[in-house]
Amino acid sequence: MQKALANLNADMIFFYLSGVYADSSENGRVMWARIKGKTENALNKLNFRASYSFRPGFIILLKAQQNVSLIYKGINLIYPLVFPKQTLSYDELVNGLIRTLAIGYEKKILEIEDLKLIGNQK
Repeated sequence: MQKALANLNADMIFFYLSGVYADSSENGRVMWARIKGKTENALNKLNFRASYSFRPGFIILLKAQQNVSLIYKGINLIYPLVFPKQTLSYDELVNGLIRTLAIGYEKKILEIEDLKLIGNQK
């Protein structure tokens, strides 16, 4: 399907929501990470104006979110304190996506620190 999209509109920008431990070498031991990395590599070969892979980590819950399990609520309180460099807020993620679409970014794969950097720009 992505090939058809690229052929229909080469001016398109493609966003792929990947994962924090995606394996671009495609040789790692974890299957989901290899598949995510293989997908990232394949997208970068297509004829889009640009394609970006986003690798967010733990995304902090919004206060308005409901129907969240008690375990996840507990993890939401602890994880950002213990692993602050591996967490993102929804604002950082969404602002990073929008700014990347609007102005571009020098990297094709945006890790957590990239998303925080571009997502927190004023």
